Amino acid sequence: MIIADQVLPGRDAILAATGHHPYARHMLRWDVEPRGYRRDGAVVWLLPEGQRPAAAALGAAGPALDVCGDLVAEGLLGSGQWLNLPGLDPADLAGRLQVAQRDEWYFLWTTVAPPRQPGEEQVVRLTEADQPALAALIDEAFPSTTSRPGDPGVVGWYGIRYGDRLVACGADRSRGDIGFLAGLTVAPQERGRGLGAALTAAMTRAMLARHDHAALGVYPVNVGAIRLYRRLGFTNTATRNSIRLA
Repeated sequence: MIIADQVLPGRDAILAATGHHPYARHMLRWDVEPRGYRRDGAVVWLLPEGQRPAAAALGAAGPALDVCGDLVAEGLLGSGQWLNLPGLDPADLAGRLQVAQRDEWYFLWTTVAPPRQPGEEQVVRLTEADQPALAALIDEAFPSTTSRPGDPGVVGWYGIRYGDRLVACGADRSRGDIGFLAGLTVAPQERGRGLGAALTAAMTRAMLARHDHAALGVYPVNVGAIRLYRRLGFTNTATRNSIRLA
């Protein structure tokens, strides 16, 4: 049995329960009607089958984990599936969830266009013809990224070229009603020249032309990138834990 103070039937109810938090707005597309649960200051929702993550939550970590434990017990979540949960102490997982992997990261967002950066005018929208160059740059500079040419979750690509060479790229992974930047990549030999700042600023400006928020994700260890994003206006933070169930 799933113990909850309130069952939340659909996107609108979940958004209302989270105070229309930008993370919830990003995760919940217009075309889905997920079921959510509110319990002791936490809001947890299940996402459509086949989507990653399978469930997400905002609010107090302990109650969120308790609801997720109930969902596992009911067979609604299972081995290998990913959950996207609030900031937590790893000790909180004991006795609640069996975890194979846990990655902590920050969801950063802004509502204000960034200061204009040198070289921003070089950023262009890429086309299908650029996919081989995109793949080569990503393989060289950011092989661990999940944003790749052909990924159905990518709305579009932006990049910077030096002549006929692609030297920086980023993916537009906007969904819900939040603009989202991902896979920001600069060729190793071109780093330190401000290309990352130019790319991020131009993409943020493009996102904010269509959405009232722009957001991105970053790992806490990436101190240099965090410093850059703060300088460009990404001053709002939600700590997230991506968890793969054992």
